[in-house]
Amino acid sequence: MHPFRKAVEDRDEAAIEALLAENVVFTSPVAFKPYPGKAITAAILRGVMRVCEDFTYVREIADPAGRDHALVFTATVGGRRIQGCDFLHFDDEGKIDDFTVMVRPLSAAKALAEAMGAQFDRIAQEAADA
Repeated sequence: MHPFRKAVEDRDEAAIEALLAENVVFTSPVAFKPYPGKAITAAILRGVMRVCEDFTYVREIADPAGRDHALVFTATVGGRRIQGCDFLHFDDEGKIDDFTVMVRPLSAAKALAEAMGAQFDRIAQEAADA
């Protein structure tokens, strides 16, 4: 099991944050612009853990060199079943420096956007406090 997957499944916020590079860029499935930086990425991931119910990784896909990893997941957000994939790229130190999320179907993506929108003031404050 990949260490990031284990950290998420254990809901271990400190372990998740420890796996992020300082210069990580998070690309959201529901926001136009990516979010650069460890503090905001960690805060967004904490927000995701708050809004996603029964979040489960169902498959891992890795390149043999170990620099790219895809984790396929399912969850429920606002009563909608969502399927998605976390695409992770790792730097030379083994930290995540690029994190892109894609989700489907559209109705679930909209529910995710709404739920995360409701979290965004808290996310921004957590990032600022870091």
